[in-house]
Amino acid sequence: MSTPRKSPPAADRRTLIADTAIDLVAAAGLRGLTHRAVDGAAGLPAGSTSYYFRTRTALIGACYQRLAELDLGDVGDVGDLAGMGDPGDPGGARASGGPPAPPAGDREAAAAALAGLLHRWLTVGRARQLARFELSLEAARNPELEADFHRAGQGARVRASGVLAALGAQRPEEAAELLVAWTDGLLYDRLAGALARSRPAPDLAELTSVTRRMLDAVLARPA
Repeated sequence: MSTPRKSPPAADRRTLIADTAIDLVAAAGLRGLTHRAVDGAAGLPAGSTSYYFRTRTALIGACYQRLAELDLGDVGDVGDLAGMGDPGDPGGARASGGPPAPPAGDREAAAAALAGLLHRWLTVGRARQLARFELSLEAARNPELEADFHRAGQGARVRASGVLAALGAQRPEEAAELLVAWTDGLLYDRLAGALARSRPAPDLAELTSVTRRMLDAVLARPA
């Protein structure tokens, strides 16, 4: 006799629901996001999504949290690829007697890592970024969602601030705000803006040049 299949843990099912909801938003916009549609796309029994997220607002909130979790991991990858360890704690290694933070000359590695991340978001990660832009507009219109959306986006900015501090930024929080704004603008322009149709496929060498210029600008000594 075969052993009955166990249901996935609640945490795994919540993640599956959030990931599926994000994919639906990317493909069909918010009009395509319903509890029933998520159940069907995720291969879950009817009523599963509404069991975990009773309202549509709660379901959208789960999307925000999942996007923030994924973005946080990606920004951490930039620090790792640039040889910075945990970018969220730029001074931790020095305080514990570990290796010093990388000098400002390591911008090339950071630019290459950031370019690789942008290339991924513009290609294989395209759907997630489209969903993020779509959901950001919903947050701007819905006071119930606005606070959750902005809170979810703070973690990646803290990580970016750590990366920039390790690169020698004198005002890393301000530099992180600029860098995030510029990268968001580039992503929007290439995915949904004026260049979405006319620009060829993203080129890693071009993106590396662009990210190096962005890093030079945000790391410039304040006037």
